[in-house]
This record gives sequence, C-alpha cells and structure tokens, in this order.
Amino acid sequence: MFGPWPLTLYFDGTCPLCAREVAFLRRRSTAARLILIDIDGDDFDPTRFGLTIEQLRSCLHARFANGQWVTGLDATLWSWRAAGVGMWAAPLAWRPLRPLLSVLYRLFCLLRPSLAWLPHPEGRQRCKGEASKCHIR
Repeated sequence: MFGPWPLTLYFDGTCPLCAREVAFLRRRSTAARLILIDIDGDDFDPTRFGLTIEQLRSCLHARFANGQWVTGLDATLWSWRAAGVGMWAAPLAWRPLRPLLSVLYRLFCLLRPSLAWLPHPEGRQRCKGEASKCHIR
C-alpha cells in the first residue's frame, strides 16, 4: 500500500519536457495532494534525503507523506493520480505493459539531457556556469 497524501514530486526544472508535465500537474493539483519541488532550485539540498543530485536526475522521484519513495514510472503514475488525472496515466500500472514501458522510460532518462535544446515552457534562458548547463527556459 502506498503512503498517504500529499505526494512530493522532485523534478528537474531545467528539463523542458519535465517542466511541461509539471505545469500540467500544477494546474490540476492541490497542495493537499501534490507538492512540486524543483531539484534545480538554489535552496534544494538532496543530501537531507541521503541522495545526490545525480541520483535525482537519473529518474523521477516522489515521496509520500509517510516517507515512502516511488521512482520512475511509479513516480509518474502516482503524481498523476495525486493531481486527479490518473486515468491518463493508468496504462503505467498495467502489468503486461510494464516491461516495455520500463525500457522506454529508461531510454527517455538516458536521452533526457540531450533534449535541453527544446523550448522551455517559461520561454527564458537559464544558465548556471558551464555552457553545458545552459538550457532554454
């Protein structure tokens, strides 16, 4: 059984696709069910969870109010459920599809850093130091 609400979703705000999904979830959710935390924020410290920023960027992470973590497809599924649009993510829970969807999700995670060239929904540029960390936002 998965923990009580709210679910806290830790997302990479520099990722254009992630930012679009989070904007969609933000419009449909309430803080009582879904809290959205940008792991790229200056005040975010992953070490308080015993994690590194690289671990958090490797796949989507979410944490229920009781401290239970879900990652990857499950983090996506539960964040959509928390926002009240779980019917759109329901196939993520279908056992026959899980192996294929897991492979596709891992592929997305590997390709995600190279998608930074896509337009960011906020429409402004966000650079932190190195040119490789510069993203359209």
